[in-house]
Amino acid sequence: MWLYTGSDRPPFAQIPGPEQESVWDYPRPPALVQCNSRVDVAVGPSLLATTRRAFRLLETASPPTFYLPPDSVDRDRLVQAPTSSFCEWKGAATYWSLAQDPDALVIGWSYEVPTPPFTAITGYLSFFPRLLLCHVDGERVRPQPGYFYGGWITRNIVGPFKGGPGSGHW
Repeated sequence: MWLYTGSDRPPFAQIPGPEQESVWDYPRPPALVQCNSRVDVAVGPSLLATTRRAFRLLETASPPTFYLPPDSVDRDRLVQAPTSSFCEWKGAATYWSLAQDPDALVIGWSYEVPTPPFTAITGYLSFFPRLLLCHVDGERVRPQPGYFYGGWITRNIVGPFKGGPGSGHW
């Protein structure tokens, strides 16, 4: 069994091609990077959010997670969900469901009071691409494997990705 030590890409990691990034080159603890790509999130045919002012959160073994500014999201369509979690890096997460069906699945999350290294994303929202239609510069995002994770996979990101079978020790 291979155990990640933070020093090199594992032997099973895909080698990135031109204009690609390997999730195994992302840091731990994670880093926030400003992104001027067009990011769109839709519920079916209806746009929920759009921006060119997102942040990408980059963390070893996971595809980027996109955080969208609060003013780019139709907040009237969201309601706070009665669940929470705690991230060792970012702090306590607040979860969101669609207001039209508050008992439905959680579709996104935010950090209303993040830890000091992540204050730039205070109130920013991220969404699960397995539940919504998410696009980056027109490309439909594929979801990160697993139920818990919210990474956004595009053609320029290579893995393998945390969340799939056998990745519990990453």
